Amino acid sequence: MSLLRLMARPAPQSLTRAFSTTPASQLAKMTIVGRLAAEPEPVVTSTAKELIRYAVATNYGPADNRQTSYFRVTCFDQGPKRDYLLGLAKGTLVYVEGDATIRNYDDAEGRRQSSFNVVQRTLEVLKRGEPKNEEAESQS
Repeated sequence: MSLLRLMARPAPQSLTRAFSTTPASQLAKMTIVGRLAAEPEPVVTSTAKELIRYAVATNYGPADNRQTSYFRVTCFDQGPKRDYLLGLAKGTLVYVEGDATIRNYDDAEGRRQSSFNVVQRTLEVLKRGEPKNEEAESQS
């Protein structure tokens, strides 16, 4: 059999590789690199679950027409990770990986709304922002 014919034949099933070995999911992974738009805030839900909410701002486009996008991020970390996140100042450059979802709902006035949410899985600080007011005062 010629080499050309061998190459034209489909590979046996045992040699083919599936695109993904994980089950289908309603989540999308997202990576955001940007600056904290404000200091992270602790929030208690109606079911008494504690979480942290913060926003990451990213810039794109040419310098004369710069655009900014804000991404709302929720974090469920507890203990030292929670304390570390709450200690970050506005303007801190961060790398965030998380699960992104879009939810549709009807608001109080009956209008259809959409909400884009990111649940943090990984956070890395790339560059610290200015210290919080308390820290700045204690250093002077």
